[in-house]
Amino acid sequence: MSEEEDEIILSELSDDELVAQMHDDLYDGLKEEILEGTNILLERGWTPYDVLTKALVEGMRIVGIDFRDGILFVPEVLLAANAMKAGMGILRPLLAETGAPKLGTMVIGTVKGDIHDIGKNLVGMMMEGAGFDVHDLGINNDVDSYLAGIEEHKPDILGMSALLTTTMPYMKVVIDTLVEKGMRDDYTILVGGAPLNEEFGDAIGADAYCRDAAVAVEKAKDFMARKHNSMNS
Repeated sequence: MSEEEDEIILSELSDDELVAQMHDDLYDGLKEEILEGTNILLERGWTPYDVLTKALVEGMRIVGIDFRDGILFVPEVLLAANAMKAGMGILRPLLAETGAPKLGTMVIGTVKGDIHDIGKNLVGMMMEGAGFDVHDLGINNDVDSYLAGIEEHKPDILGMSALLTTTMPYMKVVIDTLVEKGMRDDYTILVGGAPLNEEFGDAIGADAYCRDAAVAVEKAKDFMARKHNSMNS
């Protein structure tokens, strides 16, 4: 019986308690609870933007910190990100209607010859969790695929991922093409993947090498803040 008594009824919690509980549920990757909590807050008159930032983004920020510090690992983060995605599924159409502020737009994809996508998916989910609009091009992207994605979505940030030492050099092909076309300076380019390092990122002309999804979010926010400040100064 004791378990039944311990069960938390989300609808009976105050707003503050519910938000704190949603942070815990997100951390534990509990999709159904996140869906329920999201709906309860909306029913209580919360704006979709407040639900996103205070309940979901803040929850994912906590997940990101523990992932960075080695307390959580990829499987747990993927569960948390999936739970967040469920909440986003409810909020996205509502946010579009209200024209809620976005931190920025990102196009992300794994490079040509490479079909690995767990790291890329994780970055995409964490970026979305941080309030970015993310367009995922999938795997095995050649230059034309990246150019088409950039043309269609007009991103602030281009993310490229590679897991093989043989596909890493293709990132330079993409960057060199952007340079040739005079478009390189229009985008912040973030690269990541297991075989990469900071030296490689510098050598190919990327703006930053991101060793994991938590770093990618930090770098992206940093670049957007700088861009914002330079536009306002």
